[in-house]
Amino acid sequence: MRKILLISDTHNCIDERILKYVNQADEVWHAGDIGSIEVTDTIKKLKPLRAVYGNIDGIEARGEFSEDLYFQCEGVTVFMTHIGGYPGRYVARVKQELLKHKPKVYICGHSHILKVQFDATLGVLHLNPGAAGISGFHQVRTMLRFVIDDAEIKNMEVIEFPKNKKTEP
Repeated sequence: MRKILLISDTHNCIDERILKYVNQADEVWHAGDIGSIEVTDTIKKLKPLRAVYGNIDGIEARGEFSEDLYFQCEGVTVFMTHIGGYPGRYVARVKQELLKHKPKVYICGHSHILKVQFDATLGVLHLNPGAAGISGFHQVRTMLRFVIDDAEIKNMEVIEFPKNKKTEP
């Protein structure tokens, strides 16, 4: 059993609100737009990290992380990228990857809009954790956490907190 924290679009922001949930997870997955490598370095000091770079990420993040990431976790095949679209509106490159590799879970970020949607056509669970950072148009900072246990995804939870504050009150 693995407790996963899924985040995206931190845009240089790593604070106590995020770290509280990092500490409760077994692994952290970051779906791009990290901003500063300090964000991922901070997470890696606490928990194992899987991440992809996003469109705002510079040479440091692009040197450490890839655009696409395929991996297995507790018997679940995962495909993660930053810009990819969602069911019915996938980026062409991503749709080809989904058809070719047939993951059980497809993760992207970029939109700053939290989505959890099952694509019955492709048989894949689409997850976008929204934006955990304070930069962007979103009004609420969001993340997802869930458990993967014996090839099952369980206990999906949306984590929300105000955008206007970086630390716990």
